[in-house]
Amino acid sequence: MYQTVNFYDFERAFVTADRADSFSYHGKRALFDYLEEMEDDTGDGIELDVVAICCDFSEYSSALEAVKDYDFTPLQYCDDEETEENALEWLQDQTTALSFDGGVIIQAF
Repeated sequence: MYQTVNFYDFERAFVTADRADSFSYHGKRALFDYLEEMEDDTGDGIELDVVAICCDFSEYSSALEAVKDYDFTPLQYCDDEETEENALEWLQDQTTALSFDGGVIIQAF
């Protein structure tokens, strides 16, 4: 049995699961939008499992911060903006990377 949830319900589920601080407000919004889009694209419902979401996705303040946990070497002679773009592109080639105002969320890989 599935229940349709809106963003408020999604956000409250994190509070109820004692994981309210796992993602920022904007990060939760990016995840919610991504999961809704995935449902629309596949036609399959997704179970709202906050613990699984917290295990599968991580939020970082930037793509450069995220790639520190992985095998990424920034291109030399790039400015900070280009290096951030390169890091985000690399992440998107490896996994799901959701860029939003204030950071990036990546799916564990």
